[in-house]
Amino acid sequence: MDIPFLKDLGVMTQDGKIVHSRFDKFRQINRYLEFIDDVLPRLPKDREITILDFGCGKSYLTFAMYYFLHEMRAYEVRMVGLDLKEDVIQHCNVLAEKYGYNHLHFLTGDIAQYEEMTKVDMVVTLHACDTATDYALAKAVSWGADVILSVPCCQHELNGQMENEVLSPVLNYGLLKERMAALVTDGLRAEYLKREGYDTQILEFIDMEHTPKNILIRAVKTGKKRKISA
Repeated sequence: MDIPFLKDLGVMTQDGKIVHSRFDKFRQINRYLEFIDDVLPRLPKDREITILDFGCGKSYLTFAMYYFLHEMRAYEVRMVGLDLKEDVIQHCNVLAEKYGYNHLHFLTGDIAQYEEMTKVDMVVTLHACDTATDYALAKAVSWGADVILSVPCCQHELNGQMENEVLSPVLNYGLLKERMAALVTDGLRAEYLKREGYDTQILEFIDMEHTPKNILIRAVKTGKKRKISA
């Protein structure tokens, strides 16, 4: 197996073996591609599809998606990775050019301010911190994205607002309150997507032993908006 981007990103050795200390990252990449493979029937095959990766970071998964869709599944794809770190984005663009990935580009920018596109087929976001995930979901909905895949990161917005007389003894413990706030936040996100016309699931992204940030929100557009009970 010879996958150049895995070598350059330190996941694979030059002789094609997985680096032992990066095996969790390799498993994460493969798990993510399984989720993408599941939703491929919901994406058009007769034209170029546009995919946006918000908060792409070093872009392990961005490169993997491009390789999987373009090289292995023969999809015509245009993909954009967006992140705030200029040095990381510059490095990713150098790698994309090196591999001849002509329709993969990386831009420096903020999720909330991104206005470069008017239509996107799939939006993915991995570990975008706090409300950055919410901005990404709102953008995806506004574009009418057919597929949304989101693995949230830290969630502080609701944490400071949670009050409940019955649960107050439990909420006095910071760690428990933090975890409850994260679960409630992801539940609200899923309900928002459902209301906006998406068939939405909350799934385990990868085993808890590898990362506590293991929830994936998968939403597939149905076009049938729903009224959510209060």
